[in-house]
Amino acid sequence: MAEMGSKGVTAGKIASNVQKKLTRAQEKVLQKLGKADETKDEQFEQCVQNFNKQLTEGTRLQKDLRTYLASVKAMHEASKKLNECLQEVYEPDWPGRDEANKIAENNDLLWLDYHQKLVDQALLTMDTYLGQFPDIKSRIAKRGRKLVDYDSARHHYESLQTAKKKDEAKIAKAEEELIKAQKVFEEMNVDLQEELPSLWNSRVGFYVNTFQSIAGLEENFHKEMSKLNQNLNDVLVSLEKQHGSNTFTVKAQPSDNAPAKGNKSPSPPPDGSPAATPEIRVNHEPEPPSSATAGASLPKSPSQSSLPAVVVETFSATVNGTVEGGSGGGRLDLPPGFMFKVQAQHDYVATDTDELQLKAGDVVLVIPFQNPEEQDEGWLMGVKESDWNQHKELEKCRGVFPENFTERVQ
Repeated sequence: MAEMGSKGVTAGKIASNVQKKLTRAQEKVLQKLGKADETKDEQFEQCVQNFNKQLTEGTRLQKDLRTYLASVKAMHEASKKLNECLQEVYEPDWPGRDEANKIAENNDLLWLDYHQKLVDQALLTMDTYLGQFPDIKSRIAKRGRKLVDYDSARHHYESLQTAKKKDEAKIAKAEEELIKAQKVFEEMNVDLQEELPSLWNSRVGFYVNTFQSIAGLEENFHKEMSKLNQNLNDVLVSLEKQHGSNTFTVKAQPSDNAPAKGNKSPSPPPDGSPAATPEIRVNHEPEPPSSATAGASLPKSPSQSSLPAVVVETFSATVNGTVEGGSGGGRLDLPPGFMFKVQAQHDYVATDTDELQLKAGDVVLVIPFQNPEEQDEGWLMGVKESDWNQHKELEKCRGVFPENFTERVQ
């Protein structure tokens, strides 16, 4: 019985939401046609414009900061490889070998420290700053819907009052609904009118702190790196002074096939030997099969013979996006229109029935909106992977969610 009651409540809620959407759509059409007046708040609209501008700027800053961090990491790897090369060519009997090795170690640690401090003092602060926008954006959208509900209730009440045949019971009920709709709208409106200007003003302090942190970290990094480079230069100058005037004799390496000392002009190596036909191989390919096994080998792709070995291996291992030997039908289990996967980085509490409730770590399969015009900036449509695997029904599982709460994983 409890279960049936629960289902009844759910069905009633769905019907109520459908009715709300129909009423809102009708009200918007009447407003666009000029047959119904629309409540306007120019001051609030300006706050919304500022909010959208602030969100766009913050999102761009976050993207560029991540690019900067990726570049720092790439430079670290390149610097590490270069130092490893120096360590390999620096012969054991050369002076300053231990000092050069120590400088390389400190160089590596300095890069690691710089990258980590950028993450802690800039990127995490950036993520926290942007983390407040999705919730406010959702509330702005909800405030817009509640405003339409309020206008609709107001027009309904006014039409009943001006009707030739007045139904007092209907007028009383309409008035009650109008008061309720007005209260819900005004509560949301007041909160946002206080928060939006405060959020807009906070951007100045945030930009100052973020760029001061980055500038200070970079300045200190280059100072420390300059000291290491000077130390390495001193080691190399010392090496040059001790060995710069020495002449090193390059001796030929003995060969197993070296001719006897009495032979003045050795015979050329036989045709086909490594010395006669030197060969440089970049890709190691398996030797061709013998005549006994040639018949059992797989046929090549028409273009395989002209491709590099790496490409040939990739082509052989992958057929139509699936690995040979695999099921080959993995994408058939994904929802229609599947585009990519994202993973929730923060919890998100749904504020409307068309939104997804997310927990940090949830994987969401992103799909396109049925009507692209309904997509708001910064919002995606999707279905949680766990729900899709269990139900395989989009109508029950799909919903919208803020993109900033997630990170693309595939």
